[in-house]
Order: sequence, then C-alpha cells, then structure tokens
Amino acid sequence: MLMILSPAKTLDFESSLPTRRRSTPAFSKQSSEVISSLLKLSRTELAGRMKLKPELAETTHRQYSDWQQRPTVRNARPAVLAYRGNAYVGLDASGFSDDDFVFAQDSLRILSGLYGILRPLDLIQPYRLEMAMKLETSVGATLYDFWTDTVTGALARQLKRGGDGVLVNLASGEYSKAVDFSALGAEMVTASFLEDRDGRVRPVSAFAKKARGLMASYVIRNRLTVPAEMKSFDLEGYRFDGERSSDVEYVFTRSKA
Repeated sequence: MLMILSPAKTLDFESSLPTRRRSTPAFSKQSSEVISSLLKLSRTELAGRMKLKPELAETTHRQYSDWQQRPTVRNARPAVLAYRGNAYVGLDASGFSDDDFVFAQDSLRILSGLYGILRPLDLIQPYRLEMAMKLETSVGATLYDFWTDTVTGALARQLKRGGDGVLVNLASGEYSKAVDFSALGAEMVTASFLEDRDGRVRPVSAFAKKARGLMASYVIRNRLTVPAEMKSFDLEGYRFDGERSSDVEYVFTRSKA
C-alpha cells in the first residue's frame, strides 16, 4: 500500500530535526530544468502567475536563484519535516520514532511542482511552486506536461516493488492531476473527509487537508498495509461512513455542533 500526499506552501527550516536520516530526491536533474524555466521569468511575471505580492515574489525568485541541484544538510532538510501546512500538522512527523520514519519512507510519497515526487526523507530546499502553475518547459506549457509521465512511472515502479499494488490517494485535486491513474496498473482508494454541521455534510478545505495528514500518520504509526484497515481511523472525531463510501472511495465524517 502506497500513499500520496500534496506538499505545502508553509515551510519550516528553523526547528530542530528529530532524525539524522535523509535521502536524495530522485529527479533533481528535472528539478534543475524547472528552475531554469522559472528563472527566465521576471519578478513581475512571477508575481502575476503566482498571484504574489512584490515582496513575496522577490523572496520566491531569490529561492530559485539560490537553489542547488545537489542538496546538503546546510541548505536543505527532509521534506516531511520541511512542509508545515495543515496536512503536515496532522501528520506530525516531528513526533515520529525511527521506525516510523523507516516505514514512512516506503509507504508515503509527496507530489511536488518542483521535485515531481518525493520520499519523506528526501532533502528539499526552500521553494514555492504550485503544480497548477503554467510554465513553459522543453516538454510543454504546464507542470503537468512536465511531470506526469515521471511521477506516474515512479509510482508504478514503487507499487510493483510493494507487491500488493494499492495506491491510497490523500492528495488534493490539484496534485492528483499529476498522476495518470489509468497507467498505474494498480487498485486505488481515495480517502475523503467531510464535516457534518446541523445535518449538512460537506467538505471543508482546511479540515480536509489536516485530516489527510492525520490519516497518513495513522497508517504509518499503526503499520497498516491494506486499505481496509484504514476504516478503523477515528482521530479527532472522524468515523468511517459506510453509507457514503464505496470500494474506491473511503469517506470519513465527523459531527460539529
């Protein structure tokens, strides 16, 4: 069983690291090509495409300029400990044991507009780049054009190595589009999280993001290996909703007053 998760805009390169384990991104050469394409954009163009204020556009451009194809412990940190958005608050990798990191390295992949696909301990440098951004490269006009074949191939190989061939989709729609699921040759289950408020059941983006991280953490800490085991997930009030679920989508709901 292999999970996929989206990255996060919010980063943490300051806090202490709970592990000395690390690995190197598999597609740094391709990332370098993306960086080259990004550096062809002016700060004004960058701000327009990414909807950034001038100050943030300047910081983002500087990050691209400082990026190096070979990361070091001085300029990079493990991806799962660098991202700090809602999903990663839920994941809480800073509380992982050494065995948790080992299990996560085999069972979790993070999709990225700059790196394509990452293992949890792959070293990343500070950056800001959404997969949906239009960017001209040697492959096409979007990052989907650039990354889909690479990401899909990497997932297919890992699923084949894992033997059971089941992908658990915990990524957002924006990042899921970077995967050609029909080419994986694998079963897939998507986990969805809904809020029940006064009888109205609906997704709430911020809560759903955190819940995806909670689910990934639950799988890792409990060493789950088949999707059916995920149905026991009960963190922060969520419960498996059999009526809304199917074989390919597990729905979890929680009630809020």
